Order: sequence, then C-alpha cells, then structure tokens
Amino acid sequence: MQAKIDPDSDIAKTLEIDQSLEHSKRLKRWIIVGCLLIGAAAAAAIIWKTADNSKSVQYKTQEVVRGNLTVVVTATGTLQPTNTVDVGSELSGIIKSVEVDYNDRVKVGQILAKLDTSRLKAQVTQSKAALESAKAKVLQAHATLSESRSKLAQLQKVRELSNHKVPSQSELDSAEATLERAKADEASAKAAVSQAQATLEVNETDLSKTAIRSPIHGIVLARSIEPGQTVAASFQAPVLFTLAEDLTQMELHVNVDEADIGKVQEDQKATFTVAAYPNRVFDARITQARFGSSTTSGVVTYEAVLKVDNSDLSLRPGMTATADITVKKVENAILIPSSALRFTPPAQKEKKQEKKSSGSLVGSLIPRPPRQSSQQRDNATNNKSQQRVWILKDGQLSAVPVTIGSTNGSMTEIVDGDIQPGMTVVVDILSTGK
Repeated sequence: MQAKIDPDSDIAKTLEIDQSLEHSKRLKRWIIVGCLLIGAAAAAAIIWKTADNSKSVQYKTQEVVRGNLTVVVTATGTLQPTNTVDVGSELSGIIKSVEVDYNDRVKVGQILAKLDTSRLKAQVTQSKAALESAKAKVLQAHATLSESRSKLAQLQKVRELSNHKVPSQSELDSAEATLERAKADEASAKAAVSQAQATLEVNETDLSKTAIRSPIHGIVLARSIEPGQTVAASFQAPVLFTLAEDLTQMELHVNVDEADIGKVQEDQKATFTVAAYPNRVFDARITQARFGSSTTSGVVTYEAVLKVDNSDLSLRPGMTATADITVKKVENAILIPSSALRFTPPAQKEKKQEKKSSGSLVGSLIPRPPRQSSQQRDNATNNKSQQRVWILKDGQLSAVPVTIGSTNGSMTEIVDGDIQPGMTVVVDILSTGK
C-alpha cells in the first residue's frame, strides 16, 4: 500500500512539494516558448534569404560613345604686368610738388615729382665759383712758369757769353729748379680746375635729379608721397612710384601641382576666368614653365607663366585667376564614363560560406559583408592602364579587360579592348533587391 500525501498537510508544506511541482511546470513552459521563438527566427531567416535570392540586382549603365577628348590641367595664380618699375629718389630733400596721380599714363622723361632745389642751387653756385678760382690759379701758375723759363734762359745766355764764368753753377741749378716748380704748380692748377669742374657737374646732376622723371612709357600703379613730405635717401633709394610698362600685355603666374607639371609645356593654349567677370573666358598661352619649386603647407608646386592679351584693359594687376591649360587633345576616340572604371561588382559568396551559413543560425541572421576576390586583388596591383569594365549579358555581369589612355576626369579614352560605341557599361548599383 502507498500512502497518499495531502498537499495541504503540514508534511507537504514542510517538504515544499507544491513549490517543486509549480517550478517544474514553469520551466517546461519557458522551454516550450524558447523552442517556438528559435523556430520562428529560423523560419524568418529562411524566408528572408529566399526573398533576397529571389530578387535580382539592378544596375545603372551608361553608353559608350565616340568623340573628342580634351585633357586640361587646372591651376590658380595672379595677373601681373609684363614689366613693373619702382621709381625712387637718389637725393634727400622735401617734396615740392607731385605731378601725377594713380592710373595716370606717363611717357619717358615725364616729370613725376619735384624736390626743393634751394640747397642744391647754392651748391651749384659754390662749385662754379670754385671752378673760376681754379682757372685763375692756372693763369697765375702759367705766368710764373713763363717768368721762371725766361730767367733761366737769361742766366744760360750770360754764362755762355762769359765763357762759363758767371753765373755760378749753383745759381743756374736754382733757376732750373724754380722752372720745374713752376711747371708743377701749373699742372696742379690745371688738376684743380678738372676737380672743380667735376664737382660742378655732380652738383648740376643732383640739381637735375630733383625732377623725378619716368623711365618708361606706362601707367602709375602706386604713389607713396605727398607734397611737403621729406625723402631720406641714405642707404637705399625710397620707392616713390610704381609704374607698369604696358597693361595691354600682361602675364598670368600660376602654381601647377607637381603631379601635373610634367604635362605643361611652352606654347600650350589655356583659358582662365577671374571673379570680376564670372561669365567671361579669357585666352592665354604658356610662355614659360619654370623649374624652381615652392612648398606651401607640404604641397609642392611649380610656377608657369602665361601671356595674356589685355587690349581692352579689363584685367588689372593682382587679380586672382583660375586657368585651364589644354595639355592634350584626342580626336575620334572611344570614350567611356570614368565611373565605369571605379565600379566594383558585389562579391559572390563561395560555396563553403553558403554551406556554413545555411548550417548556422547566427550566420543567417547576420550576413557577412562581401569580400574582395583574389582576382580583384590581383587586378588592383596590375598596371594602371590595364583595367576592366563590366557589361551586362543576359542580365549577368561580365568583365571586359581594357587598356585606358587619357582622361579628363569624367570621360576616359579606351585604347584597346572589346568595347565599341553604342555598348553600355555598368557604372553603379541601383538596387540590391533588399
């Protein structure tokens, strides 16, 4: 016989039989719920994978065309006059008057400004007086020389008549020495005349330089003086005016990146724009590609000089310009969009990964990103001119090896490859079916 235990009895309460039964029932319910959730997740993953595989990927394509390709190099720089002259003053003094202003056209020899001449005029007068005095001393020395020569001749005649008895030899030597001194005094006086003449010429030259004149035909770009100001020309001549020789012909100095400088050569044509005329394009021509480099913030650039026709004087020195230099022109070429070369198809999963993913619930719920195939990695290391593009055959991607040539950024020339005008190449993915 088996004894029945009443759950409400004190023994059952003591043994906690009712609590263990309740705990067992709860555990079973949680296990059933967990199994149902796992089954539902697996079913959802299978449905999602089936739906994903049932929808095809849609691609964006663009047509291959035949046409002309122009390769340009873009650079920025500033406009400058072909010849700029800084006009200064060799003399110190007070500015008496200024004869020209900004933008005035000037000719060679035209007076730009005048200095006060009172001090220099006094120096010229003083130099003239010194010159006259030196000339008078020359006359005096010449008279002394004539007198000494005559006295020596007289003594020599007396000595000859007296049969060398008188005068004495010492008197004769003294007369000869006096004659030589007279000759020296005359030479010194003549040298003093030359010196005084040179001093006069210097002072007259300084006086003429008080009128500051233009050395070229041009236009006044800058003026840094006003009447009444003092010019101090001590060690370096101060710049009073800046003149541009001819603004109808200007130069555009641009900085070309080191990656593009190899394409830039003399006589290449270019166009440029300035902010003052946003809707106007100006023509230019490369006249010089300099070898000297400059580095700014780690960027190495080389200066190129372009000749600019500015007959209408619309362009001004210092304007910032953006130039497009035509470095190459390709005619009747097969052209494809450059984006077709950058397109990479979605990588297909390998069979091992499919089997592994199908057997793994986590793999089904969290798909891995596509990996780059070994073929793609090999192509990346090949010559940059050897590329491949993708076309659609029966709705499937097909790779076509090509050899590329020049490019202008948006279009690229096809030098070799099974690509013809009218074909379409894949440039992007429109929809992955998700």
